[in-house]
Amino acid sequence: MNRPLDSEYAPYYRGYIAQVAEEEILPVLRSQIDALDLLLDQVTPERETYRYAEGKWSIREVVGHLIDGERVFGYRALCIARGENKNLPGFDEKEYMLSAPYNRVDLEDLMSEFRLVRLSNIAMLRNLDEEAWSRMGTANDAPVSVRALAFIMGGHIRHHMGVLSERYLFAASS
Repeated sequence: MNRPLDSEYAPYYRGYIAQVAEEEILPVLRSQIDALDLLLDQVTPERETYRYAEGKWSIREVVGHLIDGERVFGYRALCIARGENKNLPGFDEKEYMLSAPYNRVDLEDLMSEFRLVRLSNIAMLRNLDEEAWSRMGTANDAPVSVRALAFIMGGHIRHHMGVLSERYLFAASS
């Protein structure tokens, strides 16, 4: 497996893909389940709804956003791997959060849901051949490959784990 080329994704995703230095993405995706679990083990139940600033998501909502993103990126990867030619819709994470139940769901339950969605995506990706990994499609009016979507998944989690560490957990312990 090679890293995706710049032509395989919209410039918006460059930062997420840059978060993943590894060449093999499947081990990264698998290891992130445990890494996120370890990180979130530091959160006490009373801190699950902590927000580091007014208007920012709570810890529960950040994890809910990771679930939403995982579902959307996984769906896009599946569609494109199967040869879908239609433009797949974008999603506005802020709009999604307005009607999401995540702040009412215990962090442990959110982590269980994330684990299931991620493992499902890994199972799907693991069975793709090289042609499917390289297949290009369109999502949110921009070209994207299945390979790029897998790297975006990994980079998206790393990005938000950094935010959780720096803005939520460090700030919460101060």
